[in-house]
Amino acid sequence: MKRSRFSEEQIIAILKEHEAGMPTADVCRWHGISSATFYKYKAKFGGLDVSEARRLRALEDENAKLKKLLAEAILDNAVLKDLTSKKMVTPGAKREAVAYARDHHGLSERRACSLVGVSRRVIRYEPTRPDAGALRQRLRELAAERRRFGYRRLGYLLVREGMRPNHKKLLRIYREEGLRVRRRGGRKRALGTRVPMALPQGPNQRWSLDFVSDSLVCGRRFRILCIVDDFTRECLALVADTSLSGIRVARELTTLIGLRGKPHMIVSDNGTELTSSAILRWSQERQVEWHYIAPGKPMQNGFVESFNGRLRDACLNETLFTSLAHARFVLMAWRYDYNHVRPHSKLGGQTPAEIAGQWSWGHAPRTIAIPSINHHEEAGLYL
Repeated sequence: MKRSRFSEEQIIAILKEHEAGMPTADVCRWHGISSATFYKYKAKFGGLDVSEARRLRALEDENAKLKKLLAEAILDNAVLKDLTSKKMVTPGAKREAVAYARDHHGLSERRACSLVGVSRRVIRYEPTRPDAGALRQRLRELAAERRRFGYRRLGYLLVREGMRPNHKKLLRIYREEGLRVRRRGGRKRALGTRVPMALPQGPNQRWSLDFVSDSLVCGRRFRILCIVDDFTRECLALVADTSLSGIRVARELTTLIGLRGKPHMIVSDNGTELTSSAILRWSQERQVEWHYIAPGKPMQNGFVESFNGRLRDACLNETLFTSLAHARFVLMAWRYDYNHVRPHSKLGGQTPAEIAGQWSWGHAPRTIAIPSINHHEEAGLYL
């Protein structure tokens, strides 16, 4: 509102002159105001003295301040409601929130920073990070080739190529590029305490066996026999067929022993193929100790169970098998990649083949005991 050229004291003095008997026209002519302005003054200040006018002025100023504060509070609430959908944790997110408040609600930088709760120095900071274009490009290429690899395993591959990014920088770029591995459906986990499995002390001491099933595009089912060395984490064999009997398992183990030597112990579950008379006869003739885990306790055979998860996640779920020959070819290529190329997180980023190359082959120097809830010493391997 346009400010009057007369103060409250002067306006009251003009009104006092009119009350003393001076005509309205003379008062207006003398002070250079219109009759409309005079009557406006009279409606507002008529019957007041100077002290009351000052108090009225103070009340009007206070009322104006309260209205301004109320309007600002309403605007702040509207801005905060718009910003509640945004996560304001990192400095970058806070910069975006401040920019949004300034652009869409017309707030000043100072007020927007106060609402978001960030310093103006943080908003005005310009990052001086070096260009990581080559690292980003190579990371995207590796993630496209290895879709089920996380940032740690991709980091191992980058180290092999001579790139040694800091793990925090690698994780930041990995997240910025949206390369996070999609989690598959979970499953119920076993509850209660678990006894840690005794680890073998060298390669070729203990093997683990298990079966994995899948289907061809025509719907026909086939099974895969997985054999893993528990120390080196090597995949020793992936045998795929529509039927794998105990006799076939014994024949595959005999072939594998001819190539790698005899293990001291073999661990498996209680499947019918692995508890058949053919397997019992084979273990006695070859003098190989066979350990059966407790029924319903697959965690006691954790090495091959973990391998089965990697096999299904990175190979079986990613491939449509047209025939059994195609499945065998893909499994053979994947087994070579798993043993010689894929870095293993439990081996410090090395491959199973690199770990196996650091040891000389031989039998176990002593018996490797595996703790179990149910005692299987009474169940001998006899025909």
